[in-house]
Amino acid sequence: MVGDGRRPAGTSLRAAQEKAGVPPGVWKGRGLAAVGLSAGDVVIERQAELLLGEGRHPDADRIERERLAAGDTPAKARRATVLGRPIEHNQSPETDQAKKRTAWLGMDLVFRAPSTVHIAWALMDDETRRVLELCQDIARDKTLAWLEEAVAEIRWKSAGTRRARVRDGLIVAVFRHYESRAVDSRPLLHDHAVVSIRARRPDGTWGNQTAAALMTHIVAADTLYTLHFMEEVSARLGWAWEPREVTPGRRPVMEIAGIDQRLIGWQSTRRQQIEDALPVLVAEYEARQGHPPGERAAYALACQAADQTRSPKRTQLRSLSELRAAWRDSATQAYGADVIAGLAERAQAAAAAIWARVRPVVDVALAAVNVAAVVSVMRGGFKHHHLLAEARRQLSYVLRGRSHRPGLDEEIVQAAIDGYTRPAGRRMMTADLRALYPHDIGDQAVLRALTRKRSASPYERARLAAAALTARVHALRRADRLNSRPRPRNVTVPATLSPRPGRRTGRDLGPMTDVAAAEQTSRTLEAAAAEMAARLQAGIRERAAARPAPQSAPATPPPPHPQQPVRPTQGRTPPTGGIA
Repeated sequence: MVGDGRRPAGTSLRAAQEKAGVPPGVWKGRGLAAVGLSAGDVVIERQAELLLGEGRHPDADRIERERLAAGDTPAKARRATVLGRPIEHNQSPETDQAKKRTAWLGMDLVFRAPSTVHIAWALMDDETRRVLELCQDIARDKTLAWLEEAVAEIRWKSAGTRRARVRDGLIVAVFRHYESRAVDSRPLLHDHAVVSIRARRPDGTWGNQTAAALMTHIVAADTLYTLHFMEEVSARLGWAWEPREVTPGRRPVMEIAGIDQRLIGWQSTRRQQIEDALPVLVAEYEARQGHPPGERAAYALACQAADQTRSPKRTQLRSLSELRAAWRDSATQAYGADVIAGLAERAQAAAAAIWARVRPVVDVALAAVNVAAVVSVMRGGFKHHHLLAEARRQLSYVLRGRSHRPGLDEEIVQAAIDGYTRPAGRRMMTADLRALYPHDIGDQAVLRALTRKRSASPYERARLAAAALTARVHALRRADRLNSRPRPRNVTVPATLSPRPGRRTGRDLGPMTDVAAAEQTSRTLEAAAAEMAARLQAGIRERAAARPAPQSAPATPPPPHPQQPVRPTQGRTPPTGGIA
């Protein structure tokens, strides 16, 4: 609530926030009306203490006074302010041993923009800073709205084993921070959204929402936030985005195009601290276990390195204006004033180059193939939310910041489920590629050579599989286009075979027709040339447009007048190939 600093004893919350330069927290969520609050209201310290610290009504003090004045006992008056079950229930000796645990009343969701956003926000002018903060607000609020509308669930009946949608929505307290916890402070625009666990059931009673629902969809929420943030920045500032590989073999991250990559190293000093401490932990793991760490062990070691290098909070608080001045001085001394002054111009120039060569068009069928392939190789068995997260990543890669149609991510997921998955257990799916490879008995045998490349990372193998499947889709589409073109029933041979300006000769008929039509045309031309030679020898030029001799194969009906175009059979599409 006070940023990354510490509040001196006896200092009010608002005074400490003003001194630290961080804005006061605000309430968000559709569930605020049930407790008498409105979105955008400032978070008062007592309200946060009651709701997030004790699970009680934010205005519990007033309610308790009124109940006491009405004659209730202190215990009854206090119980009237509790939302759901009191936290003391978990420590009661009358409860089961499984319930003797510390109660938790909230979840902290951190909304953090990409690295280049922090650079632009810290080093550019105040107008750009305010626009980026507005983009952060919009993307965060849209993501929270999706969580409370499509994800949030609450325990309901049958001892809490059943789940139901929350009645009103979520109650969230949002606090904005400006800097990282590195030893030398660096810009890090991020929001802490503390979600209260208290919510109302469909019947109006209060209970605890399930943490499993939010945690299960946390990656899908993260990709949705990034997608919305990219769209807002591109719409308001005109910038474009490009993928950047942070760790070889891992998923790329989207960054603002045109920002000097050296500034990312200047901003990410916290990451460098973790990378410096990680080799020591990896060496200790190999000496202890006798083998290099796997994917999960490597992630656990990275978390351990982050905890070991985590700096204590600073006691000296600085305002945002002071922080921005210090950041500009530090970056100017490191890379020069011209690099800092030309950030906006280079971003605009890079965006113009990207929009000139990139078409932000989403092919739902190809996106579904990519999503199914990547998720299948990465996870084997997967669920709907895994596909949804990958679909949103695909949209960010393709659109580069252009807006997408609402519901397009779900449309891609549904196409992947309908076309390329099959059930693999309770609520689980796996890839089913028989739609692309109907004669492959092993279902995915065509991808084994790609996915069994153990030296490559899982994401590299996933991209290889997606590329192979995408090539297969293109081949099938090309074959469908060729096979769907109708064959001409009547072929009229012109009176002369001499090429005219703008006329296609037999040599360049290939791209115009399919294989069967090209072969038929070649046979027809040869027969026509032989017939015309015979006519010349017989001296019957006046009958050049008469019916030619019957062909052996294929048999053709009498040709019309040389200048008369071919009339397609009724109900067929006019031919796109052949000769008229």
